[in-house]
Amino acid sequence: MWSYPCKDLFQLTRETYWWTTYSYIKTEIRKAGETTSHLPEVILNNFNTRLGLTVGRMFASLFPHDPQFNGRRVITFHNQRDFIFFRHHIYQFRNEKKCGLHELGPRFTLKLRSIQKGTFDSKFGEYEWMHKRHEMDTSSRKFNL
Repeated sequence: MWSYPCKDLFQLTRETYWWTTYSYIKTEIRKAGETTSHLPEVILNNFNTRLGLTVGRMFASLFPHDPQFNGRRVITFHNQRDFIFFRHHIYQFRNEKKCGLHELGPRFTLKLRSIQKGTFDSKFGEYEWMHKRHEMDTSSRKFNL
């Protein structure tokens, strides 16, 4: 599909590690809708910091950049208090002024643990960012993402 020169591939690669704090699969969601084959729109909310922009770009790169708007599929990544909420919806027009959302699933919440540059190397790898629990969790007002 995509081809990159081999020497640049290692500079483009980032390994991310996440904690999954909350998850529901499609069968656990009440009245979950059916997924269509249309390409979704991707919405990234609240990725404002330098680290947030990096993470937001990584999520955006997972999906094609030419959404099919007639399918009305929406995938949302919402950053709030360093937790990233993932939701998958279809929006439906009820009349000319009202619009409703119908959840398709899955639904999960992520917390970033670390971002490592290059290929995976737990001993000598270069970390761009790492969650330091005792230093970072003391303040409830300072957020990284």
